[in-house]
Amino acid sequence: QVQLVESGGGLVQPGGSLRLSCVGSGFTFAIYTMGWYRQAPGQERELVANIDVNRRTSIDDSVKGRFFIVRDNVRKTVFLEMNSLKSEDTAIYYCNAKRGEAEHWGQGTQVTVSS
Repeated sequence: QVQLVESGGGLVQPGGSLRLSCVGSGFTFAIYTMGWYRQAPGQERELVANIDVNRRTSIDDSVKGRFFIVRDNVRKTVFLEMNSLKSEDTAIYYCNAKRGEAEHWGQGTQVTVSS
């Protein structure tokens, strides 16, 4: 059974930092492109960042220079380091694993940036 379990979300003040983690199980983690998406209220889900099997990353312009994605294939974990957080970063963040037509999602973790 494929599982992606996110953690690390919460409430943070503007300018603060959070690190999201996503642990995968039930599939061969190392051969999947891993990504983080987010969905704000009333908005469509959007790609924030992903990292492929060769550790090449793709980062959305809105978070470039502030967010970083890292994968640890031994621990089957992908991290999203989020710095200089802004109110517009408030959303549910979802972990994603994709390989060809196979795609899996986590349940999401809430990130709220507010003073």
